[in-house]
Amino acid sequence: MKYKDYYATLGVAVDADLQQIKKAYRQLARQNHPDVSKTPGGEARFKEAAEAYATLKDPAKRAAYDELGRRPSGEEFTAPPQWRHDHAAQAAGFENFENAELADLLAALGRRHAGGATRGPLPRDGRDYETTTRISLEDAHRGTTVHLDLNDGEGIRTLEVTVPAGVTQGQKLRLRGKGGPGLHGGADGDIYLHIALAPHAVFRPDGHDLHFDLALAPWEAALGKDVEVPTLEGSVMLTVPAGTQSGRKLRLRERGLADGRGARGHLYATVRIDVPATLSGPERDLFEQLSQVSVFNPRSAASKESNHATAPI
Repeated sequence: MKYKDYYATLGVAVDADLQQIKKAYRQLARQNHPDVSKTPGGEARFKEAAEAYATLKDPAKRAAYDELGRRPSGEEFTAPPQWRHDHAAQAAGFENFENAELADLLAALGRRHAGGATRGPLPRDGRDYETTTRISLEDAHRGTTVHLDLNDGEGIRTLEVTVPAGVTQGQKLRLRGKGGPGLHGGADGDIYLHIALAPHAVFRPDGHDLHFDLALAPWEAALGKDVEVPTLEGSVMLTVPAGTQSGRKLRLRERGLADGRGARGHLYATVRIDVPATLSGPERDLFEQLSQVSVFNPRSAASKESNHATAPI
């Protein structure tokens, strides 16, 4: 009698520890989940991996499974000789061993390991699920509610999930007990919700900090100026110091994203100096006058030292 080789399904050795088994399962689940993978056979591979993981992650179930068979290197996973006869199957509680389901055999063996008395099927934890939701920067800052449509094998169910303020790109939220239902007293599975932040028209997130580009005219950067800049809550005034160089970062303290603990990140304006594409007559005259009276040379060593003194903060 042949059995499914759960170790081969997950791609791990028969002596793999729990961390190796978990890592292998999660990788296969991410690759083959029906909500992610569109490759032929992906859903079947996902189910096979989940079935293998459900057994091998539990020490009692794994011990019972290992008793069913051993897999010498290079050979298929087969039942040991002592389990190939009907009398052994009857001892486990089955009249016809050949027609018994593997899950039932494992349950029977598990009961026998527990003391020989038949106490009913072993508890089986529900399946865990992973999914991704995309939210805006504003929703990450304030918190929001999202609706998840999950296909758990029994149809589509919709969950309303509260995403707290302060989440960041790539963060993973664990929804305990919201996954597949447990069997025979087993715990319900969990849902792992990955956060993806939608691209923003102005801001670039970096953790809880935000960055944006601030365009300045040459005379604004040279003379200094109070300019209006955007934030998540609306526009505020920012003082640009005289002599500001292109590439300098000007910080607005605690104008970034909320961190969920009562504080906020910062907002950074990266200066970009723009010059007019075309000049009016008076503008050209003024630039000509400036070129005649100015001793500034951006390519000289002295100018580079001056620029370095006002490096980005």
